[in-house]
Amino acid sequence: MKFSSVFAALAMVSAPIVLPAAALAHTKVVASTPAQGTTVGSARVVTLTFNEALLPPTAAASIVMTAMPGMANHGEMAIRNFTTAWSNGNKTMSLNLKKPLAKGTYEVRWQAAGADGHRMTGKVSFIIG
Repeated sequence: MKFSSVFAALAMVSAPIVLPAAALAHTKVVASTPAQGTTVGSARVVTLTFNEALLPPTAAASIVMTAMPGMANHGEMAIRNFTTAWSNGNKTMSLNLKKPLAKGTYEVRWQAAGADGHRMTGKVSFIIG
């Protein structure tokens, strides 16, 4: 076996050990306000904090009311009355609502890419009670 073949095989086997963990990680939410799965009294700001700095042109979020108390057949309703702001070195996205959210169940659906360029998606669900 040639030396170059042995070197290539060793490089492939050792790459996962040598590469830093950050290079292998994908964008994900590590904290949110309101927090995933919680019930809160009201919310005028929704924040998503990610594990890495995002590339703002690749990032977007939507707020969707998925259920309303007393309305069994309530379809999804997009909430559009918010602006987006960035902080914490582009790790935190704040959705600033013009009015507090009404009682109901919500999903914040996001998409974003970090330094690796891979676009990831996810959602955070909470209840305004």
